[in-house]
Amino acid sequence: MGIVAWIVLGLIAGAVAKILLPGRDPGGLIGTTLIGVAGAFIGGWISATFLNRPITNQFFDLPTWGAAIGGSLVLLIGYRLLFGNSRD
Repeated sequence: MGIVAWIVLGLIAGAVAKILLPGRDPGGLIGTTLIGVAGAFIGGWISATFLNRPITNQFFDLPTWGAAIGGSLVLLIGYRLLFGNSRD
């Protein structure tokens, strides 16, 4: 997959992570989508590096989507733990 496909996947993964983990985020919609893009990259890297699951060239690959959404959830939870009280 190319960089544009990973960005689109990250945007969708960020939206899915936001649906699975509702509530107010310190960064709002833009912050959540950027966390989704970063989570997609990190989830794909962890999947390929440590779990011995190489990333395929297909956009609609379920393990790739799972890694992207999982990475987004982990980053969103970490972001809320670090910066959650800054926005009241």
